[in-house]
Amino acid sequence: MQHQVQSGMLRSYHQPEIVLVGAGGTGSQILTGLARLDRALRALGGQGLTVTVYDDDLVSEANVGRQLFYDADVGQNKAITLVTRVNAAFGINFVAVPARFTKETRHSSSIAIIIGAVDTRSSRKEIREFIGRQRVRYWLDIGNRQADGQIVLGECLQDGQQDWHMRLPMVHELYPSVLDPDDPADDIPSCSLAEALEKQSLFINQSMATHALALLWKMFREGAVDYSAIFVNLDTGTVNTLPICRETWLRFGHRTHRKPPERKPKTALR
Repeated sequence: MQHQVQSGMLRSYHQPEIVLVGAGGTGSQILTGLARLDRALRALGGQGLTVTVYDDDLVSEANVGRQLFYDADVGQNKAITLVTRVNAAFGINFVAVPARFTKETRHSSSIAIIIGAVDTRSSRKEIREFIGRQRVRYWLDIGNRQADGQIVLGECLQDGQQDWHMRLPMVHELYPSVLDPDDPADDIPSCSLAEALEKQSLFINQSMATHALALLWKMFREGAVDYSAIFVNLDTGTVNTLPICRETWLRFGHRTHRKPPERKPKTALR
């Protein structure tokens, strides 16, 4: 089954608003890809993208080599450093916000897609609670372990909003543990590149970003997607997708997608 991109996402939004949360290992790769995506959409006659990047973290020596930073960037804010670089390279006007993204974050416009490139449950929880209060159409979550990870595209529900048939489930609806505070503690930053490489494969973030960007390109170029999640494993060299199928989602334990009750035809007045 194919999912048609929510009506009006490409037409109503002259410049679709994308919010990128996190400019680290995966986020730095995503950001440069968004700049290329913006250029490609403009070349095809579109309006390009409006992109805002949130990250309050500073570049450390351990980030150089695994993330898209150089020695001269150490000590600088990640969001500002990367956005300044891509803006100069592509002649664009992406926006950097050197602050942590929280449920209290104020964003004036409606968001077409929020991309979560974060590695803690607390950060995902903040995104989820923000979505509950703000108008966001899609949440693209990217998460990985040492050499494998998943990308989940979900359609957002605001608090109190009624669910609808065949809505793409969000990441926490397939993997409740990503918001579970009782799971083991979130990872702590590495002090060196060597230590970081013990925790994550050198190219896992780049691999995850490439597949996530390809999914975004498909959404914007074709207006439809054939799958709602991607699973990447560098150890086995495999990439698998999750089909858009209610029965498949049910196997993950997601049970909100029920077939709407049949409505009896109204009896004609006599």
